[in-house]
Amino acid sequence: MAWTRPFAPPPLALALQGGGAHGAFTWGVLDALLEDGRFPIAAISGTSAGAMNAIAVAQGLTAAGNDGARAALQAFWNAVGKRVPFEMLMMTGAPDNPSLAPGLRALMHWAQLFSPYQLNPLGHNPLRDVLAEQIDFERLRRESAVKLYIAATHANSGRLRLFGTDELSIDVALASACLPTLHHAVVIDGEPYWDGGYSANPALFPLVRSGVADLLIVSLSPMLYGTLPVTAEDIRARALEFAFNATFLREARLIAETSAEARRSAWPFGRLERRLRRLRTHLIDAHEDLGALAPESRLIAHLPFLERLRDLGRARAQLWLAECGGAVGRRSSADLAQLFAAPA
Repeated sequence: MAWTRPFAPPPLALALQGGGAHGAFTWGVLDALLEDGRFPIAAISGTSAGAMNAIAVAQGLTAAGNDGARAALQAFWNAVGKRVPFEMLMMTGAPDNPSLAPGLRALMHWAQLFSPYQLNPLGHNPLRDVLAEQIDFERLRRESAVKLYIAATHANSGRLRLFGTDELSIDVALASACLPTLHHAVVIDGEPYWDGGYSANPALFPLVRSGVADLLIVSLSPMLYGTLPVTAEDIRARALEFAFNATFLREARLIAETSAEARRSAWPFGRLERRLRRLRTHLIDAHEDLGALAPESRLIAHLPFLERLRDLGRARAQLWLAECGGAVGRRSSADLAQLFAAPA
């Protein structure tokens, strides 16, 4: 009888963007992928809300496999959504497109005029309590079932700092999500850090170097905006989004170009070139679901809103699994060079 190697399902490397409360869309994407169960998750790169999702998935996978990861995501986002129980203080408008209530909008205006060291001198961050309750960082450092790459920005140089699995802590997670207009810089080993979105949203090359051939990007930011902003508030919001996505766009295009060059070359390859040559890229894009939402909705951590975003993410991932799941392990289902090319 001829011996055949047992089929091994192709693993995925996940790149998870940040986006505040919009990260609940990624929760839904991950929930659908874990429920489907075809593709084991081998490595995750995450920034800000993407880092929270990555850490929650790692926590659950380490404890109880895919079902554990789904439960960990549910517990984390439920805890986030219940930290502000009085919805009238934080949101107005239709449930499917909420905006900040006038009182909180005024507070955000003051946050542009004063630093968090003045408005929040004790540096209180409710996310610290959520992470302490939900995540066993010590166990993750020892036993994590996936490789993690958590992005933060060194506040005194603007350089990217990637924290690996063996460096995980509450402070690392908070640093990745530290918006400097709202929170004190997070000090780690004597160095201050801000939100990782300023330097990588998220980092892609660590996933290429990890050796996992199938890279799935979960994108929360629009690839193209339909209108030009003309008000001061809208211009500031658009400029901030550009700042958070510039490094990601450059890195995605660079990976596309270097992968194409590696495949064209007839010369012997080094390890990185071989990995680029066999890299297959995939994308789940939230723009059709989140593109119409106001930028300020990223601050609305109200549980019904988060659950709605989760459901949108689940539906989008289920559609991707039906249309593109068969490409995993065989070919790319998203052309990064075309998606992120400069406008004509």
